[in-house]
Amino acid sequence: MFNNYTAVFILLFGSLFINAQEVAILKYDGGGDWYSNPTALPNLVQFCNQNIGTTLSTDIKTVEAQSIDIFQFPFIHMTGHGNVVFNSEQISNLRNYLLSGGFIHIDDNYGMKPYLEKELVKLFPDNELKELPANHPIFNSYKNFPKGLPKIHEHDGNRPQAMGIFIENRLVLLFTFESDLGDGWESPEVHNDPPEIRLKALEMGANIIKYVFTH
Repeated sequence: MFNNYTAVFILLFGSLFINAQEVAILKYDGGGDWYSNPTALPNLVQFCNQNIGTTLSTDIKTVEAQSIDIFQFPFIHMTGHGNVVFNSEQISNLRNYLLSGGFIHIDDNYGMKPYLEKELVKLFPDNELKELPANHPIFNSYKNFPKGLPKIHEHDGNRPQAMGIFIENRLVLLFTFESDLGDGWESPEVHNDPPEIRLKALEMGANIIKYVFTH
């Protein structure tokens, strides 16, 4: 039977052939600064195109959680510091997107975690965040990080964690916490990070991109 779920599935995979390598930033409600780190994703895209053979567009689009446009993008990035709220329509749309083959990377820019966690429970109530082990292939798809997620900014001084939601053994959502990869992707003058720190952040970002586009 051709139902809404089937239509969404076909739409997503049809769009993957049209926009085979495109990424976007997720705009969300709640007052959090979804627009933070404006140079981060363009810099990561440029790094990936130069180092792992992608042909990603440097014209980064913004998509809203309730929009059908999210199905045009196999990779969506989300970041911010503050509150995150998804209504029922947005939750349904995001769930369909992820179940249909999409992927979301959420990078906590500091202070996002307590707001995000309650929304993820609504998104997948039966699939909690699980920490990825250091030997997960996302940590070595391009450059090897034998200890797992690298520490880019100190914040509270806690260890960095990469946590994911798996659906039928497929990683559909990655949440990076106490690392702040996005700050490391920003242009050098924004945070004045040492070159070796920025390189670690970009290499880990390339790991994520390569993992998503090859799994």
